[in-house]
Amino acid sequence: MAGLIKREDIDELRSRTRIDEVIGEFVTLKTAGIGSLKGLCPFHDEKTPSFTVRPQVGMYHCFGCGESGDVFTFLQKVEQLSFVEAVETLAGKAGMHLRYEDGKGPDREQASRRQRLLEMHEVAQRFFTQALESEAGQIGREFLTGRGFPAESSREFGIGFAPKSWDALTGHLHKAGFTDEEILAGGLASEGGRGIYDRFRGRVIWPIKDMTARTIGFGARRLYDDDKGPKYLNTPETALYHKNQVLYGLDLAKKSIAKTKRVVVVEGYTDVMAAHLAGVEQAVATCGTAFGAEHVKIIRRLLGDDPTGQVIFTFDGDAAGQKAALKAFEFENLFTAQTFVAVEPDGLDPCDLRMQKGDAALRELIDGCKPLFEFVITTAISRFDLDTVEGRISAVRAAAEVLTDIRDRNSLSHYYRFVAGRIGVDIDEVEGAVRTAARQPKQNRQTGDQPANRPGFRDGPPAAPAQNFRREPPPPPTAQSSAPAEAAPEQAGASAGEISDERSIEYVYEERPDVSNLSAPINPARLKTEKGALMVALQHPEAVNAKLFDSLSGKAFEHPGYRRIQDAIKQAGGLGAAGAVQLKWAERVLEASDEDLRPYVAQLLVTPLPVVEGDGINRFARGIVARLFDYDLERIAKELHSRLQRQDTADGAGQAALLGQLQTLEQHRARLKMLM
Repeated sequence: MAGLIKREDIDELRSRTRIDEVIGEFVTLKTAGIGSLKGLCPFHDEKTPSFTVRPQVGMYHCFGCGESGDVFTFLQKVEQLSFVEAVETLAGKAGMHLRYEDGKGPDREQASRRQRLLEMHEVAQRFFTQALESEAGQIGREFLTGRGFPAESSREFGIGFAPKSWDALTGHLHKAGFTDEEILAGGLASEGGRGIYDRFRGRVIWPIKDMTARTIGFGARRLYDDDKGPKYLNTPETALYHKNQVLYGLDLAKKSIAKTKRVVVVEGYTDVMAAHLAGVEQAVATCGTAFGAEHVKIIRRLLGDDPTGQVIFTFDGDAAGQKAALKAFEFENLFTAQTFVAVEPDGLDPCDLRMQKGDAALRELIDGCKPLFEFVITTAISRFDLDTVEGRISAVRAAAEVLTDIRDRNSLSHYYRFVAGRIGVDIDEVEGAVRTAARQPKQNRQTGDQPANRPGFRDGPPAAPAQNFRREPPPPPTAQSSAPAEAAPEQAGASAGEISDERSIEYVYEERPDVSNLSAPINPARLKTEKGALMVALQHPEAVNAKLFDSLSGKAFEHPGYRRIQDAIKQAGGLGAAGAVQLKWAERVLEASDEDLRPYVAQLLVTPLPVVEGDGINRFARGIVARLFDYDLERIAKELHSRLQRQDTADGAGQAALLGQLQTLEQHRARLKMLM
């Protein structure tokens, strides 16, 4: 068995890898404060971005579902990889050679199942592309040329050809070292009474890739008249390929989609090719299935739920195209972006349109798209005979059902006029029908996950109420068995620094912190200060006086959960051992934290500080720690006052000593308040 990857190599790879670039391949990220990026969480369905990434810290955290981790954790979860697989994947992209504890890496027999399947698909794709260039591939080249795709276009999209043979591919894969079990698991072969045989035979082949451009399946088009199989045949469901979670062409389109905030959904592989070659580089297509809710999630993550974004569906003008458009409309309410439809008047699909009328005609079709609502309303009205009273009444009711789903209430008046004019009735009649429809429950309508159904911290630590977590998570869980730290009057002779006004702290904490798990509620302002001090200690240890922070007693943090995080910081070596590399500091604190505490540490690591560029971080850091010191000095002063009250009046020396200590403390507090 191969040894573990050396720890120093893992640390080096982590420092080389930009977490925002890795996550950016799956999620559109936008700037959200100093050093912070935000996007839609890939781990749960949401309409308001709550997934935060801190590249400088090397961490991500979702304030909606609680998922958090580093670049390896993200890749593990989003790609369903083991830790070793995630490290090896990133090392391959970075061109970094990994060392293993026993001096060797995993051999082919011991490589992960998923990685083996990916390697097999790469071998299969090279086989298909080479076959297209062969003599037997002439029929495939003729088909592609006839559809307007010369050789250079086919190479650009990685198109191939499956020979008309029962074992051409399987034999090639056997020679490459892959087993029957692996070939079947990858969906590249079928099994019969005499063994396995090629699934794709005598067909043009399109490689289906994931967002990171790795081949995970294939789509194939029939070429021979004696082929009794379906016109299009795709890879079956496998460990790599799930048809409802894949969009063909997304690996090529994702950069243009993120840049233009536009997605064009077409119906087939050749339509995607035609659109891209015509300059519509945002084109994607479903693979052997209708457009569904999982596809919506993919598109929303890429668009970042920008309300100015556009999702444009193209459908044939026939009955099947209308049915597909109505199916897509079922998911319209899951989009924040605006939805449109582009239907060619003569019923031509994008590929045929490009062949007959050129690239410009295809671009004009997309640019001339109509709102999806308008298309669906028109389709609904067309089912009725408007020459009869009954037909007009039914048409108004059908249109009203559609109008109740319009999110932009400002556009309703436009659609009232549109429907009234199309049917030939008064606007008041349409408005009345919409009000009636709105009062009735909507049946068979797709809806997104509601917050109440989202997995969150309600399933995690018991001291983390889910209802408070979305905007301002409660403080971390307390350790019931942990004893309170000993109180000892500390020296507080050093300056803690400056701070901006109280409003800067209020900006960080939008809601009153939850204190329901405490026997005695803590002042919310105190909790704000404790949290802010931990945030800067974790995110910017270089901005905090390490000697002062590390000298704080356990009672400086009143909330037991925050006290546990302070203990974790101490176990990680304290701020004095933080060093200049934030990635390693964050990792050490997380490792020193109990498992139930780590999500809260991750939250503090990624929550943006309420500061602007320049010296704002240093001022905030010094000031928030000064405020925490003042709270601690106030606690010590109360203890001294209590001791003074209990002091024997005959003990003049003892009273004088206590008064001297109180005077010194008040001098320090006065100095701190000048900086606060």
